[in-house]
Amino acid sequence: MSMFDVNKKHGWKDIPIGGVIPEGGTATKYKTGEWRTERPVWDKDKCSHCMLCFIYCPDGSIVVKDEKMVGIDYEHCKGCGICAKECPRAAICMETDPKYSE
Repeated sequence: MSMFDVNKKHGWKDIPIGGVIPEGGTATKYKTGEWRTERPVWDKDKCSHCMLCFIYCPDGSIVVKDEKMVGIDYEHCKGCGICAKECPRAAICMETDPKYSE
């Protein structure tokens, strides 16, 4: 096996195969919540259950029961803050994750 010279121009067929992904994965399959430094905190008294947070959450971390928000799945939430930004009643705010506070 010869070394691949990264300084030369290559066509796509000449580039060696990289890592193999044996199957697709999603945030629901793997606990990905360890990546965040901030986390959303939900104030149920301010919430109107408009579900905009549910619609916009890229990780499906808004927990819903009977068409109402009931919490946040912190095992999968990455702390992006989209839910807080989209909430019209400021019922979700971003706070430093407790594991990062001193």
